[in-house]
Amino acid sequence: MSEHTTCVIVGGGPAGMVLGLLLARAGVAVTVLEKHGDFLRDFRGDTVHPTTMRLLDELGLGHRFAALPQSRVEQAVFPVDGRPMPVVDFRRLRQPYPYIALVPQWDLLNLLADAGRVEPTFTLRMRTEVTGLLYDGQRVCGVRYTGPDGTGELRADLTVGCDGRTSVVRTAAGLRTREFPVPFDVLWFRLPREMSAGYSLVPRTAPGRAMIMIPREDYFQIAYLIPKGRDPALRARGLAAFRRDVAELAPEATIDAVTSWDDVKLLDVKVNRLRRWHSDGLLCIGDAAHAMSPAGGVGINLAVQDAVAAATVLAEPLRRRHVPAARLAAVHRRRWAATVLTQALQRVLHRRLLAPILAGEQARPPAPLLGAVARWPWLSVIPAYLVGVGIRPERAPAFARR
Repeated sequence: MSEHTTCVIVGGGPAGMVLGLLLARAGVAVTVLEKHGDFLRDFRGDTVHPTTMRLLDELGLGHRFAALPQSRVEQAVFPVDGRPMPVVDFRRLRQPYPYIALVPQWDLLNLLADAGRVEPTFTLRMRTEVTGLLYDGQRVCGVRYTGPDGTGELRADLTVGCDGRTSVVRTAAGLRTREFPVPFDVLWFRLPREMSAGYSLVPRTAPGRAMIMIPREDYFQIAYLIPKGRDPALRARGLAAFRRDVAELAPEATIDAVTSWDDVKLLDVKVNRLRRWHSDGLLCIGDAAHAMSPAGGVGINLAVQDAVAAATVLAEPLRRRHVPAARLAAVHRRRWAATVLTQALQRVLHRRLLAPILAGEQARPPAPLLGAVARWPWLSVIPAYLVGVGIRPERAPAFARR
């Protein structure tokens, strides 16, 4: 079976769903292909940043987002000489939403999907996995897929890879990434939410490990940071030793809920970016173009901003059914500096904060930074801006506003 659309988007994550919605509001026929049957994934981040909430307002979705269950993070506080010091203070931002909202990502994606279905040119296909690319000479002209009704082909004027850091689209197109060293991996598991504990951008730490507790409706999603490549040795020590380590960081937790190693999943953390985000007829954005570290929780924000930039640049060419390579290159140029600078800041966090902790040292922000913030508390708005707003924030294009 062979079909045709104007734009096919591979992957129903934040980048794919935002891009699909915006292009549909521009009148572009767009089809989003998502390989899973729903959006319920453990490894999805839950942070929604001030600029993303502003975008939802501009799209006329702010009231629906506000109705979702959520909590707020207004500061990142470090203990310094026995006193809490707000090193990152989102409340100082001149933004409509001066905080980070914690919302299960599947709720956000369902909201975007519902908004997309209202648009007559928007199609979302779940349980549809892309297996390869279609070519017309050297130009990508669509995808091959496997879905509920078997295999098929979907031809398109533009194919956009939004399928994450293990992107099938990127691999099939032969686009190469530049890889950067990362000092840690993340173990993911759940703990009951019977105890009282809140989310903090600052992890709980002990020599050689760190942990972040992400509150969800009836449980905590635990992100347990370990030195890179240490997972086999940790498992070889045994589950009882692992439980003791976790209990040291969260003594209020019911660690018996982890009954076997099957409950503990490894996330191989990567930081990379494509040297070139496009080829003829193809564009990659979000994690497919640049895998981000969990440090700062900015990956979702970057992916959404990529999608807004792509829609702004490409809507008119797609309406004309002709997308020259120069327009695809323009998306890369527009988002390149924000990507590079954000990854550079994350790598500084790795070296100065996380790597020393995972090497067994006690670590905290550099003394000059702490001294400056102690003397001039308003300086805490600078890291808040970098995390919550970003290097180049994007605004919804006029055609998508409601």
